[in-house]
Amino acid sequence: MSFWDVPGVKAGVITGDAAWGLLKHAKEHGYAIPAFNCTSTSTINSVLEAGKRLGRPVMIQFSEGGSAFMAGKGLPNEKGVLQSSILGAIAGAQFTRAVAPAYGIPVLVHSDHCAKKLLPWFDGMLEADEAYFQAYGEPLFSSHMLDLSEEPDEENIAICQKYLKRMAPMKCILEMEIGITGGVEDGVDNSGMAKEKLYSTPEDV
Repeated sequence: MSFWDVPGVKAGVITGDAAWGLLKHAKEHGYAIPAFNCTSTSTINSVLEAGKRLGRPVMIQFSEGGSAFMAGKGLPNEKGVLQSSILGAIAGAQFTRAVAPAYGIPVLVHSDHCAKKLLPWFDGMLEADEAYFQAYGEPLFSSHMLDLSEEPDEENIAICQKYLKRMAPMKCILEMEIGITGGVEDGVDNSGMAKEKLYSTPEDV
């Protein structure tokens, strides 16, 4: 069974059941859907071109900092507001939606690690999802990631649960980070952490 046989999968951005079905198909058939942090229309195009050449689905994703770069570093991006990061992520998602069908491959649009201090960025993207859903019956983004691994597990799960309830009616996928992220990610440095601390245990989950 090809990924093209997954119900709802098409050339261009996919969301909801089609996006979840494609992710499950990848897991069941042992292949990866590579995700690339993009900071400009040129980097988005390069990822889409690679996917087209290989005939494989790809994931375009945006970090908070990369989103600000997408909008332009000359714009204000105040702490606690992050208006430029919100604008850049939305613009990147809209651009991807506009050009992805021409590349003839399925594409997921995702936002990468979002720490607690970056939740205004997450809120802004969700508002855009909700507006897009009202107009077109699907969210602007395929999925989002909350990385609250710096917070206690109970708080992490509670915040994720709150957002999942908001996202579920749109069938927007939520990725959560529990435990500790290895290496350096968005200014959080866990490169010296003991190896056994990097993995969630069944008891944690």
